[in-house]
Amino acid sequence: QVQLVESGGGLVQAGGSLRVSCAASGLTFRNYVMGWFRQAPGKEREFVAGINWSGDKTYYADSVKGRFTISRDNAKRTVYLQMNSLKPEDTAVYYCAAGGSLRIGIMEGEYNYWGQGIQVTVSS
Repeated sequence: QVQLVESGGGLVQAGGSLRVSCAASGLTFRNYVMGWFRQAPGKEREFVAGINWSGDKTYYADSVKGRFTISRDNAKRTVYLQMNSLKPEDTAVYYCAAGGSLRIGIMEGEYNYWGQGIQVTVSS
């Protein structure tokens, strides 16, 4: 049974930093592209960042480029999202996802497995 479990969310002031993690089990982690998505209240879920299997290729949404960093540790089967210079508009439930494609996808349908999500709230 595949499980993706996010941790590290919470409340932070604007301009602050937060790191969320996603621990995977039940799958051969290094075979999967990993992505982070988010969903703000009243909005559709959107792509945030993705990383290829080896970690040497990443891709970011324009809204987070230069502020967020995605990374992975295949030995620990964990993917991370370091979020700096946070803004109130970054407030959302953040989801990690695992995709079986060879390339980093930005669409939800390109990912096979999803975590339950974790709340990140940025106060102004």
